[in-house]
Amino acid sequence: MLDVKRLRILREVAQHGSFSAAADSLYLSQSAVSQQIATLEREVGMQLLDRTREGPKLTDAGRVLVQHAEAAMARLDEAERELAAIAGLEGGELRLASFPSASATLLTEAVSVFHRRHPKVRLSVADAEPEESLPRLRGGELDLALSFDYPSVPKIEDRDMERTLVLTESMHLALPKAHPLAERRVVPLAEFADQKWLCGSRPSTCSAAVLRACRDAGFEPQIGFESDDYHVMQGFIAAGLGFTLLPDLALPTLRDDLVVRATDPPAPKRRVWATTRAEGSRSPATDEMVSILVEVGAGFAARSGERLTLVA
Repeated sequence: MLDVKRLRILREVAQHGSFSAAADSLYLSQSAVSQQIATLEREVGMQLLDRTREGPKLTDAGRVLVQHAEAAMARLDEAERELAAIAGLEGGELRLASFPSASATLLTEAVSVFHRRHPKVRLSVADAEPEESLPRLRGGELDLALSFDYPSVPKIEDRDMERTLVLTESMHLALPKAHPLAERRVVPLAEFADQKWLCGSRPSTCSAAVLRACRDAGFEPQIGFESDDYHVMQGFIAAGLGFTLLPDLALPTLRDDLVVRATDPPAPKRRVWATTRAEGSRSPATDEMVSILVEVGAGFAARSGERLTLVA
């Protein structure tokens, strides 16, 4: 059986790039760190670190062991948090991450509800797109991440993750109010085949929806500008620099000089998920937040139709 303490020391050496920095972070002496690493190498029968002039570097065996060590320590951290919360959400911590448009809408409301119901649970929230938050969730740095995907875009399932659907939202073409087609309730996307389009710069952002919608309409979009900020995109659209698709979650902050319209063919849907690690490693606080997010998502969906009527 490998010693968890030694695995933690190996991880710290790899992260800090030196024995002395790892010793400082663990409040140990440098000689104690070196001895523990040497003992661990004897236990596994392989060299785990290359001692170079630039500092210790993980060998292939060391990288494999650190990956498993991170998973094992994440499980132990989860056990500590669950034990703290077992008395009925009277303590413990819940660490969350969300992409910006959900942070400003779904998560803000959900955190408010959770805090009213369970004020003794500590909450922390970080802004992060799915490609950043999901690896952090997998590594045990987070308890829950709001993520999104598109049903039309193939996705590899992760057996270590569990997803609960919070919201299925529509995507809408955003236009300046003065645009000739702004009076139509449904706009043919083919009319914009020769126009500039705006996309997100990250792989998981609205670029997937824009590309699929335009290709379904029979053309390859000309990408003029890239931004992952819907407020910036709205500014570009208002200035006549291009067009893009906005999800329902972006509509509460729609500029007064823009309108959104349904498209022909219909734009892809976007699904918002409360993503956690597999059920066996979830805390009661995580389960409670998932339930609240589903509740908040249902309320947001019910209000979306009214909001679209107002912006029409």
